[in-house]
Amino acid sequence: MKRFVLAITGASGMIYVKRLFDQLQSRAETHVIISERGAEVLQLELGLTADYFEKENTEVHRNARMNDCLASGSFKIDAMVVCPATMGTVGRIAAGVSSSLIERSADVVLKEKRKLILVPRETPFSTIHLKNLLALDQAGALILPANPGFYDNPQSVEDVADFIVARILDHLEIEHRIQEPYQPQVRRKPA
Repeated sequence: MKRFVLAITGASGMIYVKRLFDQLQSRAETHVIISERGAEVLQLELGLTADYFEKENTEVHRNARMNDCLASGSFKIDAMVVCPATMGTVGRIAAGVSSSLIERSADVVLKEKRKLILVPRETPFSTIHLKNLLALDQAGALILPANPGFYDNPQSVEDVADFIVARILDHLEIEHRIQEPYQPQVRRKPA
């Protein structure tokens, strides 16, 4: 079973992380870290608490606990996803600043040359944001902005979110059926 870290920060877009977690929960060992602001936005946008993530194959870690196993390179994981990723978190990871378990875990993933996927949900990007994202790309992170496509004619907010979740799952090498591969020759009729 694959082992992933799922870090939730305080950006808008909690539907992405909920849908991603729902896909991972039965198929991977998942370690969840939620920032304080992430917990607030989760409640605000979806009416959920951190308890939602306390399920089988999942361990929830305290973001303030810097001596956690996730802060060590000896704790082997397949990938870490920061979703949604605030620009503050992105900036601190890019600068190598580790003031929380999320930031330290991301730092460890980069130094160990493991897969780090960042899902920023900010618009527009400032020059500072772009420089930080470029620095992380150059350090080996995958930048996967929450910019859904609409060529599949989504019928719900969940469909829109699943476009991004499918891309994350593809990069985690988790098979899924939440979105069919793009087929430009097939044109769907508008709803």
